[in-house]
Amino acid sequence: MSQAKLHVKKGDNVKIISGKDKGKEGKILEAYPKKDRVLVEGVNMVKKHAKPSQTNPQGGILNQEAPIHVSNVMVIDPKTNEPTRVGFKVEDGKKVRIAKKSGEALDN
Repeated sequence: MSQAKLHVKKGDNVKIISGKDKGKEGKILEAYPKKDRVLVEGVNMVKKHAKPSQTNPQGGILNQEAPIHVSNVMVIDPKTNEPTRVGFKVEDGKKVRIAKKSGEALDN
């Protein structure tokens, strides 16, 4: 397992580029850098069997997102609305993520 920084972060809009949900788009809800995985809204849905509890008195089967490997997602370029690779540029002494397709800054 690599301990590198991820090219995506919480709040990014991403497109799934491989796997059963290929082509879907969604927002990143959570990132797990140590596991190289991200949780994307409405993607990789799994059924979870829940016991009745205080918060869920009925119990039953719940649908929820499962983490997906970060290599299977690509950031969506804010300008062209297409998937793009991520580059880095130093502006005013700060390292900023940029979209390779348009050169647009991803961190606002």
